Amino acid sequence: MKTAEADILIVPGWSSSGEDHWQSRWERSLKTARRVEQHDWYYPSKDAWVARVVEEVVKSVRPVVLVAHSLGCITVAHAAAKLGTLPGAPVRGAFLVAPADADNGALWPVTQGQTFDGSEGGFAPIPRDPFPFPSTVIASSNDPYCSLDRARDLALAWGSLIVESGELGHINTSSGHGPWPDGLLAFGMFMQRLGS
Repeated sequence: MKTAEADILIVPGWSSSGEDHWQSRWERSLKTARRVEQHDWYYPSKDAWVARVVEEVVKSVRPVVLVAHSLGCITVAHAAAKLGTLPGAPVRGAFLVAPADADNGALWPVTQGQTFDGSEGGFAPIPRDPFPFPSTVIASSNDPYCSLDRARDLALAWGSLIVESGELGHINTSSGHGPWPDGLLAFGMFMQRLGS
């Protein structure tokens, strides 16, 4: 599948993705990409975030590919069952980068002066049901938001292919991943696997 044949929905995580983040760069460079905007990036509500993802999928005009990062991956996991029941199976796949372990949110680093407890917004416990569409999890071995073992466990539960990418931190701007050419290559391979 070519990116021009899909609506690429960018699903950022907690605190969103800044201007230099690879998600923002992809949003600007992929013609059919758009961001799923949330009403509150710092005090997230699982139900509100899931509703926004479903809303954006419903209004899409092409098959949908989700590109999620961090808590966005967990939002997709919570939305998956609803997305699988939409008419015409509009979600073709999900590319999930550095899922954040919301079950252990109290252990996350302080971000822009904020802390997070996954249970407060309803993100914990993380769903473990298989997704009704193909997915890939890109995991880092030194991600402060999720251990590699935990990322493997989630990928297995979701039926996702896991790509272990070495020591990439949280695969965000802070870890040096504004431009992320290896990620774009991995996404291209994922799109090819989805077919036409």
